[in-house]
Amino acid sequence: MARNPYEVLGVQKDASNDEIQKAFRRMAKKSHPDLFPGDKKAEDRFKDLNAAYDIIGDATKRARFDRGEIDNSGAEARQNPFNRGARGGPQGFGGGGPQGGGFAFEDLSDLFGGMFRGGRGPGGGNPFGGGAGPGPGASQNNDMRFALDVDFIDAAIGTKKRLTLPGGRSLDVNIPAGISDGQTIRLKGQGGQGANGQFGDALIEVKIKPHAKFRREGNDIHIDLPVSLKEAVLGDKVDVQTVHGPLTVSVPKGSSSGARLRLKGKGITAKGKDAGDQYVTLKIVLPKKADADLEKFLQGWDNNYDPRKE
Repeated sequence: MARNPYEVLGVQKDASNDEIQKAFRRMAKKSHPDLFPGDKKAEDRFKDLNAAYDIIGDATKRARFDRGEIDNSGAEARQNPFNRGARGGPQGFGGGGPQGGGFAFEDLSDLFGGMFRGGRGPGGGNPFGGGAGPGPGASQNNDMRFALDVDFIDAAIGTKKRLTLPGGRSLDVNIPAGISDGQTIRLKGQGGQGANGQFGDALIEVKIKPHAKFRREGNDIHIDLPVSLKEAVLGDKVDVQTVHGPLTVSVPKGSSSGARLRLKGKGITAKGKDAGDQYVTLKIVLPKKADADLEKFLQGWDNNYDPRKE
């Protein structure tokens, strides 16, 4: 018998949507099957989390659950035809009942987005399947879930991608600037068609490909910049890549390896948020081929500076 979704997520019945989302995110990160390969119990725990969040993570489903219209599994609850207006128990009567009565859960894909691979929730396909490409799964409300690979820079600055669905139908998906890995884009009315003729939504989980040079931390971008010994000692102007294009920066005279430059506003620019910065970490790189003149100079250089004493 499915457990009460509030108990599964460890939240109170009066918890806010934000509290529910944070509880799910926290528990899902600890319980994801990728961390426990081959552990059936871990898979079951993760399925329970998704099923619980699929109920009380969606405002509409949560309200229906609280009214006793759907049960702990998200299925339609059988109701007493003489007491349809009653609230609470799974049979439509007042009070909690053996199923815990009124508890609610909002849609994982709308609030939290798809944090992990593939479809999830009732009818959502294998929630532990690898790979990015389309992975549809029709849920009870006819929503369909897909995964879409997006390049790092495209995710940073925004783009438009075309997603080809099973059957040959295509969808143009607008990728907003600053979207995070695992976030879900909801396309209204683009999902499956139910028996009542109504269409669900298409839920597009964004999987951001790693970049060879850039690293993202929040809305900030980090990159290592190789510089020569001469550039570090004497200072110079050098080119550096940003997600917005190349930029010329000044390497201060006497820079050490590991020194960091800040390029204000050159990080992620997400709607409704302050632009992040780009941080450039200098890495002094010597030529692979030995430089005889440099070696001769250093051999005759009388300098007692010991950096290990600092």
